[in-house]
Parts: sequence; C-alpha cells; structure tokens
Amino acid sequence: MQQHGDSPDADDIGRGVRPDVTSPSPSSSRGYFPGNDAKHPVLITEAAPSLEDQHRARVRRYTILMAFRIPALVLAAVAYSAWGNALVSLLIIGASVPLPWIAVLIANDRPPRRKDEPSRWDHKRTAIESRSHNAIDG
Repeated sequence: MQQHGDSPDADDIGRGVRPDVTSPSPSSSRGYFPGNDAKHPVLITEAAPSLEDQHRARVRRYTILMAFRIPALVLAAVAYSAWGNALVSLLIIGASVPLPWIAVLIANDRPPRRKDEPSRWDHKRTAIESRSHNAIDG
C-alpha cells in the first residue's frame, strides 16, 4: 500500500523483493551456547531456566537413577546363578534398596544457587534496643 511520500516501489517488499540486508556472522563468545553456533540462538538473558525445563531435567534425573535399579536386581540374580553365593547377591540388592530414596532426593532438589544470589541467613540480626519513650499525660 503506497502512502503519501512513498516511492512507487515501496510495495515491492511484500512481493518477494527483499532489501539487501546481511547479518553479522556469530563468533564464538561468552554469549553463545557451546557447540555449533549455527544451531543455537544467542543467550541474551541471565534468567533462570523455566519451570518446565527444570521439571523436565528433574524427571530425567529420576528416570536415569531408577533405571539402575532393575539391572541391579537382574545382576543379583545372575551373580547368584553364576557363583551360587547369596552374599554377593544380597549386597547388590542392598545397594539397590536406597536408590528410590536417593532418586527422589536428587530429583526434588532445586537448581544450584548462583553466586550473585543473596543468602538470607548469612548474618545475625540484632535486637532492637530498648529506650525510654515520652508519654503525654492528658
């Protein structure tokens, strides 16, 4: 749509004619994610990961830790059948018993604190000093 003062060629941008614009090629710097720069966007914020990303990471950690429990039970059965020693099998099973508890603790842990995040309990609070107050007699 041509407006007052525009040239007659102003509508060419919408018809496939693009102005000659080149973007600078990204260099590997602190503002980029590591790896192939063409695949990753520029990191322009210091904000914490979203709650959805944090939840996904916690679920992944829990799943990985719990995935070790079933092979441990299978390994205990294989060890018992191979050596006939119940002590080795019980040790393997005993090592797999606290895995659910450890997995829950690790999965429910918050992301680590940043160095610039203030600590709320790093100093003692002093009590308010008692002093005399003037009273108005009526």
